[in-house]
Amino acid sequence: MTDAFVGAEKRRDLAALMADLGVREADLEEKFIQGSGSGGQKINKTSSCVYLRHGPTGIEVKCQKTRYRELNRFLARRSMCDRIRDRLLGARSALRQEAERIRRQKRRRSRRQKQRMLECKRRQAEKKRGRSAVDPDAD
Repeated sequence: MTDAFVGAEKRRDLAALMADLGVREADLEEKFIQGSGSGGQKINKTSSCVYLRHGPTGIEVKCQKTRYRELNRFLARRSMCDRIRDRLLGARSALRQEAERIRRQKRRRSRRQKQRMLECKRRQAEKKRGRSAVDPDAD
């Protein structure tokens, strides 16, 4: 990878991380493919999107964050290391936890839960209605 996009220190850190995780360059299958999304003619002509596959774990990463192939190569490797580390440590990534939280929020409530929620709202509304000022002309 060239120095133009990624500094030498960051490349050394990535190499050290890959060595710590046991990820070898020989285990990585790398392809350059055309990106997707907006960008028009430029994105349809260039293959700056990096597809990376780690053979032993089967983890796949696709990176198209920048228009530069070399920077995408670096980012794809870093993302690959993050995924492998999450798998090795058995910890769920923050992304997965966030996705699960959103899925739980979108899940429909059961009929019983909905009844309880509406009953609670009714009680709260009644309580607030009881706090309103008494109208002297109401007699």
